[in-house]
Amino acid sequence: MSKATPQQATEQFESTFVAPARRLGALNLDYTEKLVAAQFDAVRALTDMGLSQARGWLDVRDAEGLKKAVDAQQKATEQLGERLRGDAETLMSLSQEYVRESQKLAEEGLKAAAPAGK
Repeated sequence: MSKATPQQATEQFESTFVAPARRLGALNLDYTEKLVAAQFDAVRALTDMGLSQARGWLDVRDAEGLKKAVDAQQKATEQLGERLRGDAETLMSLSQEYVRESQKLAEEGLKAAAPAGK
């Protein structure tokens, strides 16, 4: 048995198991970071919109103020729909990117494992 054999086994273990696990961990962490950032952004935007609407209703003092508040409410509802649609597209895009990257990692892992199994 040569001294290179344990080193080769370590390198093979690293390339077959450790490196792919590390890449998968990095992919998961990156996805989670992007997902949490998108969620925080959505929550902040929706909170700001809700607080703005609440302040608008506090300014109602007469029929004209009521009309303005109702108009602002309708606009806010439209903006909310657009925001939710955009957020859904963002989440869909993140998920699709994650699936593509995880499939790519799986394929690379299978290719790397095939020669190691021989």
